[in-house]
Amino acid sequence: MATEPRGWLARLRASLARTRETFGERLDALLAAPPDEAFYDRLEELLVTADVGAALSAAIVDAVRRDPRARTPEAVRAALAARLREALGPPGTLRLDPPPAVVLVLGVNGSGKTTTIGKLAYRLRAEGRRVLLAAGDTFRAAAIEQLELWGERVGAPVVRHQAGADPAAVVFDAAQAAAARRADALIVDTAGRLHTKVNLMEELKKIDRVIARALPQAPVERLLVLDASTGQNGLAQARHFHGAVGLTGAVLAKLDGTAKGGIVVAVAHELRIPITFVGVGERPDDLVPFDPDAFVEALLAAPPLR
Repeated sequence: MATEPRGWLARLRASLARTRETFGERLDALLAAPPDEAFYDRLEELLVTADVGAALSAAIVDAVRRDPRARTPEAVRAALAARLREALGPPGTLRLDPPPAVVLVLGVNGSGKTTTIGKLAYRLRAEGRRVLLAAGDTFRAAAIEQLELWGERVGAPVVRHQAGADPAAVVFDAAQAAAARRADALIVDTAGRLHTKVNLMEELKKIDRVIARALPQAPVERLLVLDASTGQNGLAQARHFHGAVGLTGAVLAKLDGTAKGGIVVAVAHELRIPITFVGVGERPDDLVPFDPDAFVEALLAAPPLR
């Protein structure tokens, strides 16, 4: 990916400001004295309130409690950072070779899906890649027009049909166009819900099959966009999408707008999929690759993990 125009850690710290206010400052208060049993109970409660999840929070705290080195406040902070980093797993990357690569973008309405597509197209265009967008969300009012506005803004053509058209047909035409135009990447918008009796997950599976037939050699990324502010509800959404199409990564949008940034840890750990990008603002370049080390450092004000 292209070099970030601003320091990643500074941008991530800024996006985690609200989470830091509720999590980081309370953790600092807890660590003002050597840990005792009451401390571990409060630490677990703190993790749960940050949306890390009850079971994972308990497991992390138990691991910290059992760590023989964690006997001073700073050693506890370091042990907690290590456990959180472990839960996050490896960083995600986009497979973009050989072209045309396909990025299937999924998510419920209101998650920030179409905006994320625009920002991702902006990133890829800034790297000099030829990008094509597919308006596969044919059911939500104004979804096609919203994608076209982003396409104009970032210089990416949009393949579209009329509102209410078969999404799989749109994607088929877009796949053919990507091959014909020698595009480097085809980014596909998808419906967050359908105004018909057709099951959404079955429709997404159909789109996945169409891509496999139309571009059999193409790498396919299946990214789920989650609104970070939805917390555990977002995790429930992720389970459904992962079960239907097999996600390869997740994007946490609107991270700057939530005080419960721990959902990043919960999603990565439970689904065993990498967090590929996070949204840290409203600008076109405010979609940045997720760095799990930097995330933990920013969340805990911990020493560098590298």
